Parts: sequence; C-alpha cells; structure tokens
Amino acid sequence: MEKSVMVLIILILTLIFTGFLSLFLGTFPMSPKDVIDTILGENVSDTYNTVIYDIRLPRILFAIIVGSGLSVAGAVYQSTFKNPLVSPYILGTSSGSAFGAALAILLNQNIYIIQISAFIFGIMATLIAYLLAREKGRLSILSLVICGVIVNSFFQALLGITKYFADTESQLPSIIFWIMGSFSGVDWDSWVVLAIIIVGISILCAMRWHLNVMSMSDEEARSLGIDIDKSRKIIIFMATLITASAVSVVGIVGWVGLVIPHISRLIVGVDNTKVIPTSILLGGIFLLITDDLARTITTGEVPIGILTSFVGAPFFAYLYHVQKKAIVC
Repeated sequence: MEKSVMVLIILILTLIFTGFLSLFLGTFPMSPKDVIDTILGENVSDTYNTVIYDIRLPRILFAIIVGSGLSVAGAVYQSTFKNPLVSPYILGTSSGSAFGAALAILLNQNIYIIQISAFIFGIMATLIAYLLAREKGRLSILSLVICGVIVNSFFQALLGITKYFADTESQLPSIIFWIMGSFSGVDWDSWVVLAIIIVGISILCAMRWHLNVMSMSDEEARSLGIDIDKSRKIIIFMATLITASAVSVVGIVGWVGLVIPHISRLIVGVDNTKVIPTSILLGGIFLLITDDLARTITTGEVPIGILTSFVGAPFFAYLYHVQKKAIVC
C-alpha cells in the first residue's frame, strides 16, 4: 500500500477516535457509559442530551472543520505565494475580521451581528488588498503580499482605536477574549459558516493538482493549458472565504495554517495532491486536541489562540532548526 494512503487511513482513524474521546471531556463529568447510552438513546436525561448534542458535538465539529479549513488555506497560500512562511492571515483577513467584531461589540450588538460584521470586514480587507495589488488586469504575488501588509496595518490601527473607546469594564474584555479565539460560543445556529468552510475545502481539494502546476513559472503553467490567473484568483478567494468564515465565529486562531502544512510536507512530501488531504486531517486533529485542552486544563475557558501559539511557536522553531541543519549538511 502506498505510504500516502496509509497515512490518510491512520489520520482518519485518529480523527474519529479523538472526536469520540472529546465527547467525554469537559467541566461536566460524563463517563464513557453515559456518553454511549446517550448516543444510543438509552439515556433519557435532558441534561446529558443537552451536554452531548447542544454543547459538545457542535464544538467538536467546529474544531475539526475550522482546523481543517485553516490548514488547507495555509497550504494553498504557501504554495500559491511560493513562500513557506505565509499563513492564512497574510492578506489582512484576520485584522479586518478583528476590527469588524470589535466594532460590533462596541455598538453592543449580539453574537450573530458580531459574526456577520467580522466576516464582512474580513472579506473587505482582503478585497482591498487585491484591488490595490491588481495592475492592468494582472495580479502580482509580490504586490499582493505587500498590499496585504499595508491593509493589515491599517485595520490594526482601526482595531486599536476601537479598543481605546471601548468600555474597560465590559466591552474591552469581550474584544480581547474574542481576538484570542475560543469555541465556547459555537452552536448549531452557525451551521451556515460550517457549510461555507466545507464548500471551500472541497473546491481547494479538487484544485490541488493546479497547485503543482502553479509551482512552475507562469509561462510553463500556461504552456500546459492552465489559466494561471483564473486559477490563482479562485484559490485565493476560496482560502480567504474559509479564513474569514472561521475567524468570524471563533476569533483569531494562529499557527494552525502555518505549522500544519509543514508537518504534512514532512510526512508525505511536497506533492500538493497529497499535502492538501493530509493537511485537512492533521489540522482537524490538531485543533480538536487543542480545544480539548482549552476546556479541561483549568476550571475556566483558556483562549485557544494562546494554546495554539504555545504549541505552534516552539514546534515551528524546531522545524526551522531541522531544515536549516539539513541544508547545511
């Protein structure tokens, strides 16, 4: 059996096992028997049903889908921009979404308005970067990165102004907690976001062979019959849509889209037809485990962005050290 197929099988089984195990974890204690009886319908306790179906199950699904989405977005960005240090937030999506959420919190809006505002401003930030970088109908990758940095700085400034005017007793803590990321507020009412992310992942997965062609020069790609500009626009749009959707619901979750694609390449090589599916599964597993830690290591809720940074930064430093050593050798 091919190595990549074996890896996918192992990751799928690991994801299923981790997802099932996550049903047991939380501040409300439930034994494996309680969980199994509730799933099989043999336990009629309203409390158990609420904990499993209304709290833990949507949280598990969101962690898996968001982790998969951010990972695949990071993988396609790195391949498209031909830069291993690119993350899903490179075009200002996160800062735009953060400002949108902070603005809605400042105006005392409910959670759904906050999510919609974050999504709209996240897309808007990326669109501004795209329009600034576009020149005579062509899109330069270098120009897009530079414009992304400009837009990111601009929305960071707007976010700073918003925090300055926020009430320090209620609004400012809410803004800061949202920016650090959490799955505590997800429920089935946000199913539209899940659907958008799943569609985006599916399209990027279907286009993964385009990424291999795009790793060549634009002239070589066109000689193979690929409309490089059209493919690049679709890929960037889908990755941005996934990122904005994820950030609008759970806040900013860093390092997932940067680290997971690197791990995938270490496991299956640089072929994007293998890297993309591996990143999808690895990202889901990583963020699910991280969220399990976020809701169990203390009696409160640890922002998941803190944990992903705590795990991701040292691991990325290790990857850099290993790759630098390999180059020197």
